Order: sequence, then C-alpha cells, then structure tokens
Amino acid sequence: MTFYVENETEKELPFSAEEILSAVMEGVLTVEGCPYEASVNLLLTDGAGIREYNKNFRQTDAETDVLSFPNLDFSKPGDFSGAESCEADCFDPDSGELLLGDIILNLERVESQAEEYGHSTKREFAFLLAHSLYHLCGYDHMEEGEAHLMEEKQEAVLRSLGITRE
Repeated sequence: MTFYVENETEKELPFSAEEILSAVMEGVLTVEGCPYEASVNLLLTDGAGIREYNKNFRQTDAETDVLSFPNLDFSKPGDFSGAESCEADCFDPDSGELLLGDIILNLERVESQAEEYGHSTKREFAFLLAHSLYHLCGYDHMEEGEAHLMEEKQEAVLRSLGITRE
C-alpha cells in the first residue's frame, strides 16, 4: 500500500495525516476485500483551493469538504474484478499497485465540522478519508439506501480503529 500526501496550506495538523490515511486506507481495503496492493493520492487544501478544484473538475462553483476522483469504474461497489481489464490505466507499471484515485480534503472544513459535530479534528479527518475511500471503491450516496450502507461501513472502519466521536 502506497499513498502520497501533499499539503498546499500553511496549516499543521495535531496528528500525522500519513498515519491516519494509512490506517483508514488499510481498514477500508481490508473490509472491501481488495485483492491488490493499492495507491492513493491525498491533497490537503483550504476552502478557496477546494472551491477552485470543484469548479475546474466538477463544474460546481462551490466549496465542499472533500472531493474524490476514482480511477476505476465499478460495475458493483467494492467489486474489484474489473480492474484487470483496464490494467494499463489502473495499475502502476513500476510497483504493480492498483491506482485507486485521488482525494482532495479541505482542512478548514475538517476544523469547522469537527467543532460543529462536537468531536476531534482527528475524527473528522479520518471520517472524511473513510468517506472518500469508499467513493474510490465505487460506493455512492445518491439514494437513501446507498447513503445508509456507506455510513455503516465508514463508522465500522472508524470504530475498528478506535477513532470514535470522543
């Protein structure tokens, strides 16, 4: 498992972004039964930055908390069987790792949402990573049933890591 973290802000987190990403990524991929070693890119930005990315890549001129850019098209959430059919685009030629996709996380929203929900910034950061990683695994929340399933999976992974609403 490989991940790359870039922080384009001046903000320093009170925890290791790399350690949290590693733990959450391992938890999600284990639960989903991903048969491959995988790679993810994480960009940490601020409100203005994520608004610009959202505008440029999603044609939505609005700030948000997290953006997910999956590299795979899943016929069914969590079903990695189609990955080998797009081997040239889905696997790193040097490491052989599955390229899951990219995550852009708004650190200003991590702080404000942690305060709003009454838990730590570490918990909010981990929650948004879990949420985004499930998007990278083909899950969505457009319908109520999908949203409920995603929420259950996110909470289960965070509980298993001891990252709760302290």
